[in-house]
Amino acid sequence: MSLFVQQLGTDNNFKAGEAWVILTPVEQSIKQKIESVGTPLGDWDIQIYRGVLTGCNEAFIIDEAKHQEILNNCSSEDELKRTDELIRPILRGRDIKRYGYNWKHLYIINTHNGVKGKLPRIHIEDYPAVKAHLDQYWDKIERRADQGDTPYNLRNCAYVEDFSKPKVIYMEIQTDNPQMGYPFPCFSYDNNKCVVLNTAYIMCSRTVDTRIILATLNSSLGKILTKFYVTQLQQRQFRMLAQYVTNFPIAKPSESQAKQLIDLVEKQLRNYSNSTDEEINQMVFDIYGLTEEERKYVSALL
Repeated sequence: MSLFVQQLGTDNNFKAGEAWVILTPVEQSIKQKIESVGTPLGDWDIQIYRGVLTGCNEAFIIDEAKHQEILNNCSSEDELKRTDELIRPILRGRDIKRYGYNWKHLYIINTHNGVKGKLPRIHIEDYPAVKAHLDQYWDKIERRADQGDTPYNLRNCAYVEDFSKPKVIYMEIQTDNPQMGYPFPCFSYDNNKCVVLNTAYIMCSRTVDTRIILATLNSSLGKILTKFYVTQLQQRQFRMLAQYVTNFPIAKPSESQAKQLIDLVEKQLRNYSNSTDEEINQMVFDIYGLTEEERKYVSALL
């Protein structure tokens, strides 16, 4: 007697150089649709950069008390003004929330190494109070690998000026688990010239209002974009490297849709609400032209 067993199967098309993702028929339909409608972020006028690496956070990352101490030690109004501009608010990956962030009143001493042909490096001699602080850590900062022209300078960062731009910000490792204390996906926006540490990324543009992209990334469709294009580390954990995020096909809304999305994002940034979240979800579904079945499938992932 012969026994034949056939299991449920689905056809998948694996392309060379792409991560293998097993998809159900409805997921294949959604993936094909978003790729036909959307444009990969790598083809937008978008720059995605990792946060700064100091090589010695103990010396270069300071709290509010130390910040005030350094300012109080400035010997002139001119030094005080320059020093205050040098010390910038900094966000760590874990500080970033969905449509917001929980700034812990930490600062970075941004003694950057300049940008060739555009921005001169910081000369520590112009900041005596900062130098006195860093000199306390000389043995550590002098031998660290990540440094600029002098031990007082941070390593080269060609995009240092982009931290001052309005930008999307997000933590590098995100977990699809509410117990971690944040909704997933988790992207935010900063217009306060914050620097981010190397556990986070920034996304900025000279020509595109990145709030449009933020709406899609934080929408319910953003979860399935992550599943399709980001390699999973552990169960429900994703490392949002730029090489993956640039593959996200983001649909370009009409002018009126873009204005509406920006208004909704601004509402979320001021006061997050589930009802506004749902408005954004439905708008993104409309822009991508998802069917009712596809919308229900995506929504059920939340």
